[in-house]
Amino acid sequence: MSGSIGSRYGPSGEQAAELRGFREVQRLAYACAQAVAERLRPGMTEREAARMQREWLRERGVRDWFHLPFAWFGDRTAFAGFRIPLQFFPTGRRLAEGMPYILDLAPVHGGFSADVGYSGCLGRNPLHDKLLTDLGAHRELILREVRERRSLREIYADVDRLMVRQGYANRHRAYPFGLIAHRIGRVKDRRWSPQVFGFGTQALKGLASDALRGHRDGWSPLWSPYAFSDHPPTPGLWAVEPHLGFRGTGAKFEEMLVVTDSKDPVQSAFWLDDDLPHVRRWTETG
Repeated sequence: MSGSIGSRYGPSGEQAAELRGFREVQRLAYACAQAVAERLRPGMTEREAARMQREWLRERGVRDWFHLPFAWFGDRTAFAGFRIPLQFFPTGRRLAEGMPYILDLAPVHGGFSADVGYSGCLGRNPLHDKLLTDLGAHRELILREVRERRSLREIYADVDRLMVRQGYANRHRAYPFGLIAHRIGRVKDRRWSPQVFGFGTQALKGLASDALRGHRDGWSPLWSPYAFSDHPPTPGLWAVEPHLGFRGTGAKFEEMLVVTDSKDPVQSAFWLDDDLPHVRRWTETG
């Protein structure tokens, strides 16, 4: 898992090859999300969208998961009324014209893992467009403050404040532990791994190992608003997912952030890939 390799990340050699492995599986996950998004039609259910993601990835060799694919439609993109973890799982909610959706998937391939979130809308929705645009400021803020080595808890609070200034509600607070991010990394390459409540057992073992080691050494693999995240970012890969909500409409991105122990600010933290759908959207719209 990420804890065993995080401090080794660097600009060249073995480390660069390893980052390419993570980048490739992240791109595979985004390619899946885009392919499924193009096939979404009115009347389709969240369960159908989740199954389409699983089938697309299995056809391309994926046999293990950090977690199985999720799909949320309509006000479920803002986690409206979510109180218990079971409400995150895909339902029979049907997609309609003008309705936002989020596809969230976390495949493992070749021993590398990824966790991505893709926000879209079936047809025109100006409010959803604005949420997607305003997410760009959060990507910039998170990278800047990680490079400043501010504590994860402080950065979380600054993301909260930015959302309030933008007029939005923080919807990642609805996730278990209120997470905005978690560490992610290598897992043993197996043809098949069982799942527990939708999460791959190999990935869960790695996250639990990180949690135990972090508890001993004073850090956590979970990025939350709570005291256990009151420490600077630790080297490794972080799956980061700021999630905005406004009156039943939600939007987020989720992608991997690389944190190193380099003294060079630029090398100390960087997004794993800038050629992703939401980043291209911000670039094209200026």
